[in-house]
Amino acid sequence: MGAGRASNAAAHWRRPPQDGGAAQSGPGTPAMLGLVAARQAGLDDPARLRRAERTRRVLSLELNKDRDVERIHGSGINTLDIEPIEGRYMLSGGSDGVIVLYDLENLSKKPSYTCKALFSVGRSHPDVHKFSVETVQWYPHDTGMFTSSSFDKTLKIWDTNTLQPADIFHFEGTVYSHHMSPVATKHCLIAVGTKSPKVQLCDLKSGSSSHILQGHRQEVLAVSWSPRHEYILATGSADGRVKLWDVRRASGCLSTLDQHNGEKSKSSSEAANTAHNGRVNGICYTNDGLHLLTIGTDDRMRLWNSSTGENTLVNYGKVCNESRKGLKFAISCGCNPEFAFVPYGSTIAVYTVFTGELITMLRGHYSTVNCCVFQPHFQELYSGSKDCNILAWIPAPREPVPDDISEKSLPQQHLNPAYEDAWSSSDDEG
Repeated sequence: MGAGRASNAAAHWRRPPQDGGAAQSGPGTPAMLGLVAARQAGLDDPARLRRAERTRRVLSLELNKDRDVERIHGSGINTLDIEPIEGRYMLSGGSDGVIVLYDLENLSKKPSYTCKALFSVGRSHPDVHKFSVETVQWYPHDTGMFTSSSFDKTLKIWDTNTLQPADIFHFEGTVYSHHMSPVATKHCLIAVGTKSPKVQLCDLKSGSSSHILQGHRQEVLAVSWSPRHEYILATGSADGRVKLWDVRRASGCLSTLDQHNGEKSKSSSEAANTAHNGRVNGICYTNDGLHLLTIGTDDRMRLWNSSTGENTLVNYGKVCNESRKGLKFAISCGCNPEFAFVPYGSTIAVYTVFTGELITMLRGHYSTVNCCVFQPHFQELYSGSKDCNILAWIPAPREPVPDDISEKSLPQQHLNPAYEDAWSSSDDEG
């Protein structure tokens, strides 16, 4: 595997973090010990310690030379998804049409191990996708079902236990992206973006795909349900537009995001209400659903207020994006600040979501990175590339606790303003 040969050449971020430095401190440092002491004494919110440790782990992500992911795909990897129940099983989909399921748990308990493939829907499988698999997703509520969509114009619903399709939806054009709501309890709709400008909604209960959302002018490259409101859907198109929809409404479209926040002159030759000056091929909500990140082939990434539709004008600089299809990126969960992990050529760029700072570039792949997925339970990152490799990015080992730290110093370290966290407990659901 590439993980054994490649190394993370990126230097770790050294400047003081915005939530006040707790992110920089390892559990063996006085600052982290101060957090523990304050938590034990009931002086501090337990959620703050969790945020500080999660943030520290994300900031120390590095290519893990002791963990390989078994190489099954014979061509590029386009999509990854980790099931949200245990965070243990990962799906991958490749340009060869193959789907693989991996067990990420270290069953051998050895320091060096390989994440084994439990099964694959290979070329010899009677129901294998004929062309490139563009999106795979676990059913959000259990691991008994997963979904896949492909350039062969189909969306397939798979029974995990039998590896047989429980249902197949057929479309007139290439399928670029699909998504199931992570929070829906009152509907079972799968949003599908295809070569058609119409957004397709497939109902798992009825098996129907008759519901469509009309408004885009070109192919739909990215779709994402809100993790906050089960009926709200965001879609991105080759027409440069990002639309927000309430699928209960007859008209459907709530708003079309405007990068200029309505300040561009109507007499301008530039098309009104565009989110990007190029194809929009990546959409991702923040974990709380309050903001939306979009990526376009204009080499820009934009952060939007999902309630008002306002462009927050965060400047991420040039975000190189040469993909002609969907780009799968990820956002961290439970950190302060939150981070975006964005495929950037053969690297993965790590940005702070709300300030736009480029923290580091994760280097290890030999070719273009197509997708990455964040594992929030252990703050791990997995990435897939045209080089046929899946790489595991793991937080660096903790530093040992020095023997000469006196307990008397702990309260002073805790009170150091560099380690203060302005968040209240209500901001973290625990």
